[in-house]
Amino acid sequence: MSQKTITVSVKPNSSQVRVEEVSDLVYKVWLNSSPVKGRANIELIKVMAKFFGISKNQIEIRSGKTSRIKILKVLID
Repeated sequence: MSQKTITVSVKPNSSQVRVEEVSDLVYKVWLNSSPVKGRANIELIKVMAKFFGISKNQIEIRSGKTSRIKILKVLID
């Protein structure tokens, strides 16, 4: 299992949910959820797990839990 650290720019309260790969380790993610009580973070993990085709427990927010710029640790099979 390999690990990579990616940077994600989150756009909460969006009308659509989508992921855009800016470069190999940088992504932009639009989410429906608002950044209240961690809802956007939960949706981010769900969306990124689906994008990479892995389970949600293989993604961890390393830093930026209250920021729009987040560092994620992703474990890929």
